[in-house]
Formats: sequence, structure tokens, C-alpha cells
Amino acid sequence: MTAPPTTVDTAATAADDGGTAVGVRPVSVARAYRFELVKLVSQWRVRLLVLVCWIAPALFVAAVSEQSTLPSDTLFGRWMHATGWAGPLVVLGFAGSWALPLLTSLVAGDVFAAEDRLGTWRHLLVAVRSHRRIFAAKALASLTVILLLVVGLTASGVVGGLAAVGNHPLVGLDGHLLSPSSAAGNVLLAWTCALAPTLALAAIGLLGSVVLGRSPMGLLLPALVALAMQLAQLLPLPVAVRLALPGYAFIAWNGLFTSPAQVGPLLIGIAVSLVWAVAATALAYLLFLRRDFTNLTNDGSGRRAITAGLLPLAGLLAVTVAVVAVATPSTGSGIDRNKLQRSVATAFGHLYRMQTEQLNRPAVTEAQLRVTAACDKSDGHVAAKGAGNDWRCVVTWHLPGVQAPGTAVYQLDVTSDGRFVADGDGPKEVNGYFLVRSPTGDAPNPLWQFDGNVELLHATSKG
Repeated sequence: MTAPPTTVDTAATAADDGGTAVGVRPVSVARAYRFELVKLVSQWRVRLLVLVCWIAPALFVAAVSEQSTLPSDTLFGRWMHATGWAGPLVVLGFAGSWALPLLTSLVAGDVFAAEDRLGTWRHLLVAVRSHRRIFAAKALASLTVILLLVVGLTASGVVGGLAAVGNHPLVGLDGHLLSPSSAAGNVLLAWTCALAPTLALAAIGLLGSVVLGRSPMGLLLPALVALAMQLAQLLPLPVAVRLALPGYAFIAWNGLFTSPAQVGPLLIGIAVSLVWAVAATALAYLLFLRRDFTNLTNDGSGRRAITAGLLPLAGLLAVTVAVVAVATPSTGSGIDRNKLQRSVATAFGHLYRMQTEQLNRPAVTEAQLRVTAACDKSDGHVAAKGAGNDWRCVVTWHLPGVQAPGTAVYQLDVTSDGRFVADGDGPKEVNGYFLVRSPTGDAPNPLWQFDGNVELLHATSKG
């Protein structure tokens, strides 16, 4: 003889997405959201993350800015002695690669799986009496905590940099000087743009938490996806594939610090990230509604659920690659000789003027300098295109009243995302030493080593 269903079973079954038990109203989303937010914030792990995000970047930036050796291999790291606005950008580079994927894993990747580990789903369903509202409350609570962590990273990095170095102009990726107000606006905009890929990883975390249940793979899924995207960026992939990855906006904010701003890849990266965020959240929502909570042995980690979660995302990646390939003008790697020569010449012209001012020499303009660059790859033995550390450029410029042009040699390391580091290889008085003797004492030589950025989507021109 079958036992009659209990109140818990009846409520849990009736609290489906279409309705509630007779005479029982579901809890509002606002109340459920407050409850889920309190649950998250009460965890020692989340409290520790909030504390670290609001304190650690300031301490790091302040400490590094006082050191004699700077992280020159990190974007904007070489300018941490010059301006407080370089510090938050160094933090952003680290956060996009490691911190933000880990934070989304620990918050969004565990928000549903925690109920499976504790066995509290039936109690929660009886209390809230709506699958839809439970999902909305948990998603909003995890989003709130993630935003709190991102705001903490931003504010802490800015405060640490300004307190340690001060509110000074920032040298952009093409060598032009940004005023303190422009630097502040671009830094805050760069952090805001990083929210889009963060939301995509958070949505993937929600999906993994719903699909994989108490399995630790659900908790690690955003971090693993971010690691896979980083590895993909190191490969010689076509531009369309590179931009179609949801984490590309973690890199494309570099284009905000050129003049004119290279916003094409950034806008595409943001759009792709938001599409992934919506798609992964919708998948998580649909799979959550289809789950049988009356079966205590079912934690949502079945083969069918995994297939339903992974295959649509793989299809989404194929669609975004096709759309970006059709919409963008560049093919292949997007890096070629002409683009690189333009970028190197532009950066050198801006930085030469900065060095001229340091040495108290007569001012010149870019038009008077007429800077050009001649670049080749592997001494001309391979095609002059694509990433690599075997690029070599000879820069030529002219000074008013001087008949013979000046020349300088640079060895370039160009990465697949278009960023390059130009390392001076002589002459010594121009770029052969990291300090210059100015009238006020030794100062960093801006031409010794500098960063630049090739716009991957810019159409190639002859010359």
C-alpha cells in the first residue's frame, strides 16, 4: 500500500513554475532575494573575499609603486612610478586573467550546489513555493556579491595608486599623454567594460551549479572556462575566433588607451560576453525548472542535463564565430607589417616628444619629426605577419634644421591579441639605457622600452 504524500512532497510538487499549492501564495522575489543575500554574506568565505578585494589591491599597488623594480612585463606596469592611474590598470590585467574567474567560481558556481550538499532543497521549496522565484533570488544575490567584489577591486586599486603616487598624467599605449581627468575616465570605463565578461563567467557558473549539482566541477567551471580562453588566446587563431570568445573583453579594454580609441574589438567583445551571459543564464533557468526535486537522489548531474547545457553553448560559439567573421574586415591573425609599422611610428613620435621635453631640448611636433618605421620578421625569412618575438623595426625621424635623419632599432615581441613590447636596441643616447640625464636629475627614458597596440580589425593599407 502506497503511503499518502506528505505536506512537504505536496508543496514541493505544487510549487512548480506554473502555480502554487491551493490557498498558498509564493514568497516575493524581494524577500527571497534578501534571504539568499544574507545566506551568501554570512559565509566566511564570501566575507573573506569581500575583505581581500577591498584591501589587497590598494596594498599591492602602494607597495609596488614604492619599489625600485617595476613589473615592466605587465601592461602599464612600467608607469607605476609616474602616475597613480597605472596601478588600477595593472590590477585589472591580473583580475581579468585570474581574480575575476576565481571569484565568479566561488560565488555563482556554488549558489545552487550548496543546497545539494546540505540537502535543503525541499525546505527551501516549501518556504518560497516557486521555482522561478528561487532561481531569480539566487541569481540576483550572486550578481550582487560579484558586483560588490568588482567595485572593491576598482576602488581599492585607484585609492592605492593615487595615495602612493598621485594624480598625474598617464602615457597611453600609443605614447600619447592622457590628462589626469581623461585617465580617470578611461580607467573607470575599462573596469566597467570588464563587467561584461565577468557576467558571462558568472552565468556559466550558475549553469554549472545547476547542472553538476554537488560535484566540485560545477564550482570550478568558470575558472576552467577562463583558463581555456586564455590558452586559446595564445594560439594563432583567426581574428574572428579570437573575438568570438566571451572573455575577449578582458583584453580589448587596451584599445581605450590609444588615440583614436580602438573600440571595435572592445564593442564586439562586450556584445559577445552579454550574449553568452544571457544564453547561459537562460539554460540554467530552463534546466532548473525541469529538475525533479521530489527525488532526493537526483542532484541535476545526469548525462541529459550535461548534454542540454554544453551542446547549446558549443552551438552558440559556432554562431558567434560565423557572425564575427562576416561582420569584421580582417582575416587571419589581423597583424601585418603595415599595421605594426604605423603603430610603432605613432608611439615613437609621441614618446620622442616626451623625451625632448625631459632633456629640455627645443620642442618639435609629430609633423616635423615625420617618423616612419620599417619592420620585418625573422630577418625577412618568413612572411611579415602574425604574432611572435622575432619582429625587428628600424625607426627613422627628422629634426628641423638637421639634414641627416635619426634612426633607432627596436626588437619587438608581438602577442596574438595585437599588443607589442618594443625593446630599444640602440643607439644608446636614444633608447639604449633606461634612464636619461635630465636637468632635474635622472628620469625614466620613455624610448627605452614601450608598449603598443595593433588594431586587429583595422583594414590594412599599402605603404
